Amino acid sequence: MSDTQLTVTFSGGGVDDARAVVRVLEGVFGTARDVPSDERATVRSATFTAPLTPEAAGPGEGGGRLSAPVTVTVQGAPQAVAAAVETLARAFRTRDEGTAAGDQEQERELLLVP
Repeated sequence: MSDTQLTVTFSGGGVDDARAVVRVLEGVFGTARDVPSDERATVRSATFTAPLTPEAAGPGEGGGRLSAPVTVTVQGAPQAVAAAVETLARAFRTRDEGTAAGDQEQERELLLVP
C-alpha cells in the first residue's frame, strides 16, 4: 500500500467553514496536517497523506454545515481526488467547477453551498 498527498485549498466562507470541510474529509483520509486556523486568511489549505486503499472511497462524516459558499480545490492522485470529491458530494451540496488532469495528478474544483 502506498501513500499519496492530497492538498485541499479553500476560498470563500470563514475558517469554521474550512474546518467543517476538513472534518468531513478526515472521516476518509485521517487527520489533516496544516489545519486551517488563520481567521484573516482569504485562502486556506489542508494536507492529507492518504493511503490508496479501496476504503478511501468510504463514507465521510455526512451533513456538513457551511455559513457561506466555499470554493474547494482538491489536488493529488486521481484515486484520492475522486474519493475526496465523492465524500464532499455526500456531505454538502456541490457544483463541479472543473477538472485539470496532469500526468500523475489531478486537480478538481468544487463549489460547496450552504
